[in-house]
Amino acid sequence: MWTTIWHTFFFDPTYNLLIFIAGLVPGGDVGIAIIAFTIVMKLILLPLSLKAAHTQYVMRLLEPRLNEIKEKYKENREELAKKTMAAYKEAGVNPLLSILLLFIQIPILIALFFAVASGGGVKLPDVNVDLLYSFISHPGMLTMQFFGAFDITQKSIVLALLAGVTQYIQGHISLPPLKEKTSTEPNLKDDLARSMQLQMKYMMPIVIAIAAFTTSAAIALYFVVSNLMAIAQEYVVRKQIPNRHV
Repeated sequence: MWTTIWHTFFFDPTYNLLIFIAGLVPGGDVGIAIIAFTIVMKLILLPLSLKAAHTQYVMRLLEPRLNEIKEKYKENREELAKKTMAAYKEAGVNPLLSILLLFIQIPILIALFFAVASGGGVKLPDVNVDLLYSFISHPGMLTMQFFGAFDITQKSIVLALLAGVTQYIQGHISLPPLKEKTSTEPNLKDDLARSMQLQMKYMMPIVIAIAAFTTSAAIALYFVVSNLMAIAQEYVVRKQIPNRHV
């Protein structure tokens, strides 16, 4: 059952889209095809991505108001939850949207890795024609040499570092600045939130860079292009949402 779901909704569509794009790329450069594939996937997810970026930015603008609610109803958890959700609803945001977007992209990323590394038992540049849809034709000669410089199935420290750097920039502009502690009294919830924010801002780029390096240049390319597009989305969202609208 899970194998059928994996192939039907994730691996086979990813493999076919990558092969289709590679067939359109001059010289059959799979590296360029991965860049185009990433752009296509980001465009497909664009409405959800913009909504998630919008949500993150609005939640940052909502923070003073949420802090007021938190202080006012700190002794009444039920009312605190109600007022917090009401504030989210009034602002038109769903705080879980970013998590949903992440969970959608993870299987796509895994499928891309296996599509490049071993497409159903046949490793690119060889094509497993048994996996191709009837309307996808064999692309002919493919090359794994990205711009003739290096094999994208191999590790690339340069692309891995770029993946980490772009992830840091993306996190830096999308996450709110760290709040200074206003009290010496221990607060588990605030300390946990601060710890999570520190990890997202500083640890995530390291994790991404390591993952990009230990897998292949193909995955590093995906991260770099995806992060660059996310950075662009963040600036677009910022221009569309003046502070006075929240």
